[in-house]
Amino acid sequence: MFSILISTEGGNFPAENVHLLTGAKATLANIRRELEEWLPSVSREGDRVLVYFAGHGFVAGGKGHLAPYDIKLTDIANTGYPMTRLGEVFGAKIKGKWKVLLADACHSGAISPEATETINRGLVDLGKSVFVMSASRDREQSFESPDFGGGHGVFTYYVTRGLSGAADQNRDGIVTADEIADYVRTGVRADTKAKQNPVADRGSFDPNMLLAYVPANAVIDPPKEASTGMLIIESNMDGVEVFVDGKSVGVLNKGTPLRLPGMAPGTHMIQGVKMGYEPDGPREETVYPGQESTVSIRIRFQRKRPKAALDFFDQGLKPYRDGGASNYAKAAQAFRQALQADATYSQAALYLARAEHAMQEYELARKHFDQAIATDPDYVEARASYGGMLLDIGATDEAIRQLTAVVQRDASNSLAHTQLAAAYRMKDAYPPSIDAAKKAITLAPKTAEPHFWLADSLRLSGQYAKSIPSYLTYLQLSDFDSKLAGQLNFWVRGFLIGGGRKTRASQRDIWKDLRSLAYFGLCDAERKQAHYDKAVPFCQKALSYDPKDPYIHYALGLTFARMAEQTGKLENVATASVHFRNMLALNADLEQAADVKKMLASFDAVLKAN
Repeated sequence: MFSILISTEGGNFPAENVHLLTGAKATLANIRRELEEWLPSVSREGDRVLVYFAGHGFVAGGKGHLAPYDIKLTDIANTGYPMTRLGEVFGAKIKGKWKVLLADACHSGAISPEATETINRGLVDLGKSVFVMSASRDREQSFESPDFGGGHGVFTYYVTRGLSGAADQNRDGIVTADEIADYVRTGVRADTKAKQNPVADRGSFDPNMLLAYVPANAVIDPPKEASTGMLIIESNMDGVEVFVDGKSVGVLNKGTPLRLPGMAPGTHMIQGVKMGYEPDGPREETVYPGQESTVSIRIRFQRKRPKAALDFFDQGLKPYRDGGASNYAKAAQAFRQALQADATYSQAALYLARAEHAMQEYELARKHFDQAIATDPDYVEARASYGGMLLDIGATDEAIRQLTAVVQRDASNSLAHTQLAAAYRMKDAYPPSIDAAKKAITLAPKTAEPHFWLADSLRLSGQYAKSIPSYLTYLQLSDFDSKLAGQLNFWVRGFLIGGGRKTRASQRDIWKDLRSLAYFGLCDAERKQAHYDKAVPFCQKALSYDPKDPYIHYALGLTFARMAEQTGKLENVATASVHFRNMLALNADLEQAADVKKMLASFDAVLKAN
């Protein structure tokens, strides 16, 4: 609790303002001195004042008393601290804008139910002068167990977690009185099967009073509305009708491009159709915000496919575009029928593979990607999609082979260069990753993702200072709402890796994942250069996108530990402890766990000594 209160990501009290009395220090005389002399002498009208008590309560003369270390059960009235006196001190002597009492009392089953009721009611009555949250209500015991943080009372366990940010329900980075009361009550009731019910009497005080400040818990800023892009479509023949996302947008003639401004960023399905000829497409083309993208339609062969194959293929396109499990299943069935009608229909094989990929039927998808490429070895769109799926399932070497074939056939394919940069990054092959990312950036400088892979490979190859501008460029270019985050065939596919993490992109929100990783990369790059003050806000921002990532907590723990070494401030020790404990709570099996436990033992000793 001391660590949480002085943590810069918790109570945010300066260490010198928090007086800790435990064990033999928690005598009646010391409690009186702190509450009745020290606090009144230092508190001011605008302050936050918080008193936390964990211990037993007893009754004497019909009145509740909190038990100091040296209480005599034969003389409770004179050796316990009267709760009526605590109310008087809080109400009349201690100044403050927000005054709070958190009491984890009445643990003992030896106390009679009547005495427990008196103590709990006495705590609630203090709400007339202070915001009070007590561990249990009338005639209830307060439970403790090794399951709760190694031996806390269940109430204290949830209070400490809540003040660390778990109670921040609206994700504004602030834990309020209302939020902590609701969070603690819910958690304690659940874990004790409603045998213990914390009580909070807010009285006339502001329910939004600030109890803790957790900047890393603040919700991410909503993405900006994306600026639109432009498609410029050209054709090698006259009289080619162009379809975008299944809708006709005009007729093309050779040498007269069709310009389509105001296109939403993301993937669009483009098809060129000329009577009597095989259509070009449909194929997926990406629109980038603020950029012009040229699409070349090539009509080459007179129509020769059976009408049934074409009809089945067209039937599958709409459910494929609509997406979702049931629609992908319908699309796949139609594409299979198209292939049955024409086994050489490479487009049907490609779209069947894409639908199967979306349904995570990877072996079937591989079979049909292979079929599309075997039918048409120069089908770069099929190879690029295949490379994306291979990244998604971790088949990095095979992905590199397919994507290399794409850029050999189409050196201007910026998406394939981006995917190659990602693939080499996944193999820890940083020089070719950097090279591929730079090629992608040359081709499409306003596309965000190659800047990310460039930054990540620069950082992981030890080029920390050089990585920072690329991370910042990625964050600037990606700060918009794509409307497609997390969907298949968005700009980045495959495993998203950073600091040892592996996340399947098709199952997560890609936009959030990559922004979290970018901020993590900035934090790590600054930390490696001993720029700890710069590292902290970057890691806090990374947590705002992915609050359950143990690696970010680990990085923040290390950063605050180094800051503690530099400054000697207990607040930094406490904050490091909080993040290390969060890391262990999220994943105690990480390879760093043993070292973290040793550091925590050392930090605990330092904090207890103060």
